[in-house]
Amino acid sequence: MTEFARRTVLSLLAGSALAPRALLAQQAPQRIVITEGVIEPVPYAIPDFVAESGGAGDYASGIARVIANNLSGTGLLREIPTTAHVGRISSFDSPVQFSDWRAINARALITGAVRVSGRTLTVKFRLFDVVSGQQLGDGLQFDGQTDAWRRMAHRVSDQVYMRLTGEQGYFDSRVVFIAESGPRENRRKQVAMMDQDGENVQFLTDGTALAFAPRFSPTGDRILFTSYETGFPRIYLMDVASRRRQVIGDQPGTMTFAPRFSPDGGSVVYSLSVEGRTDLFLLNLGSGQRWQLTQTNAIDTAPSFSPDGQRVVFESDRTGASQIYVMGLQGGEPQRISQGQGRYSTPVWSPRGDLIAFTKQHNGRFHIGVMRTDGSNERILTASYLDEGPTWSPNGRVIMFTREEPGSDPLLMSVDITGRNLRRVPTPGPASDPSWSPLLP
Repeated sequence: MTEFARRTVLSLLAGSALAPRALLAQQAPQRIVITEGVIEPVPYAIPDFVAESGGAGDYASGIARVIANNLSGTGLLREIPTTAHVGRISSFDSPVQFSDWRAINARALITGAVRVSGRTLTVKFRLFDVVSGQQLGDGLQFDGQTDAWRRMAHRVSDQVYMRLTGEQGYFDSRVVFIAESGPRENRRKQVAMMDQDGENVQFLTDGTALAFAPRFSPTGDRILFTSYETGFPRIYLMDVASRRRQVIGDQPGTMTFAPRFSPDGGSVVYSLSVEGRTDLFLLNLGSGQRWQLTQTNAIDTAPSFSPDGQRVVFESDRTGASQIYVMGLQGGEPQRISQGQGRYSTPVWSPRGDLIAFTKQHNGRFHIGVMRTDGSNERILTASYLDEGPTWSPNGRVIMFTREEPGSDPLLMSVDITGRNLRRVPTPGPASDPSWSPLLP
């Protein structure tokens, strides 16, 4: 992408008018600050992709719709309906008539084509700045199997999002969660997995035993979860592809729960409870060696690693009420970072390393919030009867969590870290305890 094109599109997203080329050449590169909301989403157009072979028509329209849903779902971009389009894209290689797209006030245009050969699907796309009449970056092509067409749409979405915002995308990812069913007094809870947009749901456990708090590995190929299969909470490690699982961190006479992978996937931090005390432990998955990280009469739980793997954030009631603490893995006294009124719990470190998301209970309401890693700049993003259990998108832009209202079943919600764009996440039924995967390989 040329420097001019990059500045142009970032100007669009910032909501400012396009500056003349000479002026832009004198300005420092612009960027979007992710802690500031975009009030007016940028309008874009995405016609159905061109079908370049027999049998490609359904894929061409379906892929365009998935991309549009992804981009519009961010709250940063707004699709101009296809019914309002003046121009038509009949050939991927034909020159774009930008006047047709300016006429409907589109600022960005996405075009693409799809070809099917046997079970192989080829998807290519281009992105244009309509105002300047320039293509943004080179066109790209993805090849895959026809049954993976939705994932190819997510990969295109990630590329478009990155070119328009300068941020990494998050669409080619999954969410593992607890799928709930049955009456409240006998609720069935299964570990389930789905694409981030709610499609391709798979159940990873059969629901015969209570399961909760599933967590993805840094590579997305394994999960941790806690199950009452033996009558006591134990941590299980599961390979997603084979569904093979094993108990880890087990010790006679104890309960283990709240596991979380280290950034390199080689260790797990978790809570172990024995004789009324709950402390944090670190387990090396390769050697089986275990270290005790905390030793108090309090309940220390819900640990989460910093992205560099050097520190852990966790919740503890050592001062009488649940608060958030940070400690180094090399030892030392944990430092309390939550300073506001109320109770704080379920802290999760952002993949960017700059923020910690948390659950807060105050004045009879539950909130999802974020703070800096030293506890400063606390910002509350949501409020309801019960909001809890935040998890970060792979790019650190969006937080997903569980919401429950009086008399209603739990559901999954997401919110931008600006506090804007609160949305329900589609699930096949009641759902809780989400955990977002990294981008898929």
